[in-house]
Parts: sequence; C-alpha cells; structure tokens
Amino acid sequence: MTPPSPVPVPVPLVPSLPSLPSLPSLPSLPSPPTVLAHGIGSQHDLPISPFYAFAGAFTALFVSFLALGLLWSASRFRGDRSGLALPAGLQRVADAPATRTALRGLGLAASLAVLLSLLLGPDDPARNPAPGAVYVLLWVGLVPASLLLGPVWRLLNPLRALYRLLARLPAKPRTRPPLPARLGQWPAAAGLFAFTWLELVSPDPASTTTLLIALTGYAAVQLLLAARYGERWFAHGDAFEVYSELLARLSPLGRRSDGRLVLRNPFHGLDATPERPGLVATVCVLLGSTAYDGFSDNPSWINAIQTSPLGRTAAATLGLLGAVALVAALYCLCAAVTRLVCGPHPGPLTAFAHSLVPIALGYLVAHYFSLLVVEGPRTVIMALGTDNAPEPFSPLGPGGLAALQVIAVVTGHVLGVIAAHDRSVRLFPPARAVAGQLPMLALMITYTVGGLSLLLN
Repeated sequence: MTPPSPVPVPVPLVPSLPSLPSLPSLPSLPSPPTVLAHGIGSQHDLPISPFYAFAGAFTALFVSFLALGLLWSASRFRGDRSGLALPAGLQRVADAPATRTALRGLGLAASLAVLLSLLLGPDDPARNPAPGAVYVLLWVGLVPASLLLGPVWRLLNPLRALYRLLARLPAKPRTRPPLPARLGQWPAAAGLFAFTWLELVSPDPASTTTLLIALTGYAAVQLLLAARYGERWFAHGDAFEVYSELLARLSPLGRRSDGRLVLRNPFHGLDATPERPGLVATVCVLLGSTAYDGFSDNPSWINAIQTSPLGRTAAATLGLLGAVALVAALYCLCAAVTRLVCGPHPGPLTAFAHSLVPIALGYLVAHYFSLLVVEGPRTVIMALGTDNAPEPFSPLGPGGLAALQVIAVVTGHVLGVIAAHDRSVRLFPPARAVAGQLPMLALMITYTVGGLSLLLN
C-alpha cells in the first residue's frame, strides 16, 4: 500500500493510506512494509507456523465445546442481577454531579482541541494530532477504556454535553415523541459503518478537511435527532456510545439492575446485553470491517480496486459492504439452522448475538493493539506541543505481536462458545441444547479460519 520506492517509507498515522490513488502500477510494488493496523508488518512473513496456529485454534474450540456439553447443563449467568457491590462511598463519588460534570467538561474540552487542530493546524498527520486523536485515541482507545471502566463514552461524549448546554437555552416546552421500538441500534450500526468507511475506504482519511466535514456532519445529525427525541437518543443512535457500551459488557466493572456499582464476572455483563433491533447489524459491522481491514492491504486486492472500472473508492466500498454482508449472512444462516435443529425460540437472530461481542473484541485487539501502543503516545506528545515526537516503535517483536494476535482471535472465539452455550441451555431442553450448539460451533470455526487466514497468509 505504499508508493513504489526502494527507500523505506515512514509508518503512517492511520491504517488507510491517503496516497493510494496515486499508485501508477501495482505489479511493481515491493513487499508490504509494517502496517500498524494489523500490528505485525508484512502478513506474508509471520514467525508463527499456520499449522500450529490453526491446530491450536481448533483444539481450543473443540475442547471447549466438549467440556461445556459434558459439564455445563444449566445456565450459570445471571445478567445484571449479579455482582459484588463496591463500597457505598466509591459509588457516591462515581455518581456525584461534580464527577459527572468534570467528565463531560473533559470530553467537551478534548473535542474542542481536536476541532481547533483541524481548523488551524497543518494538513499533515505527521504534525497534526487531530487524525491520531480520532483514529487512535478515540476509536482504538475506547476498547481498553470500556473494558476497564465500563461505558465511559456515555460520560465523556461531547455531544451529550453540548446537548445539555443547548437544552438550557430558553425555548418553548414541547413534548418529544418516543423512540420507535423498531429503531433499536440500527442508527448506531449505520454510524459505525460510516466511520469504518471513512477510516478504511475514503480517499484521504487523514486530511483535516475530510475529518472536519465528517465530524461536523455527524455532530449536526446527532444533535438534530437528540433535539427531536431527547437525550435518550444518544444511548441508541450515537455510534461511539453503542460501541463503548457493547465492549463494556465484558468489563468486570458494571451495575446491577438496582443501580449498584459492582464487580462482576464479565460473562454476567455479556449475558445482560439487551436484544434490541440492530444488535446483530452492529456487531457484524465491527467484525466485517476488521475483516476488510485484514485483506485491504493485500497486493491482489489493491490491484483489483485500482484497476476496477468502478474506480477505487466505489470498488473498496463494495468490498467493505461485502465483508460485512458475508459476516451477517453466515450468522443468519447459523440462526436458521439452529431453529431447524431445536425448534422455534424467541428472538432467533438476537438470542445469540451477544456471543459475537467477544469475537469482535478479539479481532479489534489483534488488528489495532500495535496502532494504539505505538501511535497513541506519539499523538499525545504532538497534542502537548512537542515538536520532536519519537518515531513509532512497537514494544513487541514480530513474534510477540503474532502470538498476541492469534491468542486474541482464538480467545475471543472460545469466550463466544461459552456465552452461546449458556444461552442455549437456558432456551432449549437439555436433549436439544448441545445439538443446537453445533451450528454455532461451525460458525465459530468458520470465523476462526477466516480471521487466522487474514493474519497468517
């Protein structure tokens, strides 16, 4: 994905390179250099044997499935009814108006700094921290933040803060209509797809003009819809809030149904994932976009989109849509087969959608770990005004990064198998519960093969 040149090219700030359209001839491209979005550099030269990676993955999945079938005959997860209550004093501090106000102010100040950087800073991602703030600190940084602290974007969301400020202005009182139940998380799924398109497909994703138009347009749409439906809109329609909330389902820090702040088994939080319309679409966008990210720097794919009569952007858009559609079609096929094996059950599509969340998390870690630990500090240093930001340097060697990627993908699938099995023994009679998991096991194996193939080939 780099311009043909024997001279090493500095690693870009974001995964999608704005110089793609200028490539004159792809067959003469040298071997791909390190691409931080995948964490390992060239995918054709990984220091892990594909045989051992696939064998280990299959062993982990089959052993997990057999052990669950033999030893796990009743549902053990209790959703938002579980958890060890934290001290009341800690909860008072967490829920205090001053704490909430400070966090909203922090989010608003950070977004203002990004806006000023886009308006006044240089149109060069190597000297402007705004692209790194969006693609690294926000998009990738929300993963560990949500896993450790819960749905943090709900408190930091600058659009919520701005909405509250605007709501204080004198205005004629009016009754807002309720959110349509069928809307669910579909707006968030659309927003996540739009963001991944911006990151992975748009011709110049790191351009300050591109980012400024995209962010202001997104903010305007969100605020207009919040003005119609009220602040509750953000919990359903803001892509980053839904993204953070889904990842936070696997956080050990959560809330019980009575509002108490608790420490919990992350599986309980995952089990409490609301089965809303659009949940499947949201998770499939996360899975499909990381899958597309995995093969988008393959020389064959680059050659295909560069020579496509549709043009690079249109062809890449179809590729991204195709990746998401393939992930969704496989899941829907799995749900249909499960229905045939076990008989009708409530929510045939959404009943097992929560089991895809740890898989999406595994792919996110595998694809973006290196980007966060390398470009994250560099972005912060640039934002603080330091001119001599260090060159990107990965803390792990190629072998360590390859191992981390494989472990993340396999662990995500094993956690998905556990979550799906617990839901199965709750929904179906014991005689059908294990048989009903065979389609889901086949789906997990298919996703694992695809994910490891993108990493190892």
